[in-house]
Amino acid sequence: MNETIDPDLDIYVKAVLGKKARNPVLLDVHHLTSLADAFLICHGTSNRQVSAIAEHVQRDLKKQGIKPLSVDGIKEGHWVLMDYGHIIIHVFFEETRGFYNLESLWSDARRIQTESLRHLDDYPEDTTDTDVDESVFIE
Repeated sequence: MNETIDPDLDIYVKAVLGKKARNPVLLDVHHLTSLADAFLICHGTSNRQVSAIAEHVQRDLKKQGIKPLSVDGIKEGHWVLMDYGHIIIHVFFEETRGFYNLESLWSDARRIQTESLRHLDDYPEDTTDTDVDESVFIE
């Protein structure tokens, strides 16, 4: 899959990583849908962590003057959808991410690389679970 580099989206990646979101993937969907230009998909290992990631993202981005258009699912912690207009952040509970498998659904989307994601490639143990079936997350 072709990879593009976008430094402007790194602020969102840093925000999800602030609460140790797992396996973040940034997809360029602007040619595939009018919903957004990019999807940031990640997961937490518990419902509580999913909610904590989403709450941290909101606080962190708000400090920088960035407010979401809408946020859904934060109380339940299974799938939090955070719409920031040009980017939609999907924070999943681990099993929910595997079930919906958005990476496969949007398989025509190019991967977007940022500085923070490139850093994760150097240190994959920071964000990967040894017990996660990586085949669920199709590249």
